[in-house]
Amino acid sequence: MATYVLIPGAGGEAWYWHLAAPLLEAAGHRAVPVELPASAPDAGLGAYVAAALDAVGTPDGDVVVVGQSLGGFTAPIVAERLDAAALVFVAAMIPNPGETAGEWWSTSGFHEYWGDQEMDATEHFLHDLPSTVLQEVLARGEAEQAGRVMTDPFPLPALPAIPTRAIAATNDRFFPVAFMDRLIRGRLGVEPEHVSAGHLPALANPTGLVEVLLA
Repeated sequence: MATYVLIPGAGGEAWYWHLAAPLLEAAGHRAVPVELPASAPDAGLGAYVAAALDAVGTPDGDVVVVGQSLGGFTAPIVAERLDAAALVFVAAMIPNPGETAGEWWSTSGFHEYWGDQEMDATEHFLHDLPSTVLQEVLARGEAEQAGRVMTDPFPLPALPAIPTRAIAATNDRFFPVAFMDRLIRGRLGVEPEHVSAGHLPALANPTGLVEVLLA
């Protein structure tokens, strides 16, 4: 049995993991979807880490910390604090020491792939969601994401020295798989793993994502 700490991306909603968490639990693990204080104007990385640690409480078995998208800045800090057995980035922003999430878009090489596109939620995030999930997302409305967390430098001198994996989404229109594969190899020195999904794999293909997580 392991405790999977599931950290969402922008908007910070634990609901993002509501389809994947039961699949992890059915496999005999504890799943902890984390609700982040994303709408709080003064909440920075420290508040995000505190929210994750509060959600976990006392871990059961080994800890696996999973960070999706913007959650990639929070997940390594949580993994270090919990002495995790593994860290997994999922379609995630992989930080360098001292880098802010606001700087990451240029320092990661993202702009080379993004070009002059304008961001569109339907085109870049929701395009591959099953119809029932899409209706739920639209009914919930867009989650608010305050900007303070984008200005906090990543505080660790290096990523934690624990087994680390990274999963890129093959149909991701926001973080294209070619960009993610290069980022993963360059910043982590590991081979990327893949899941068939867009940028929100826990909603688009939760079964496939959990299969990769448990592989």
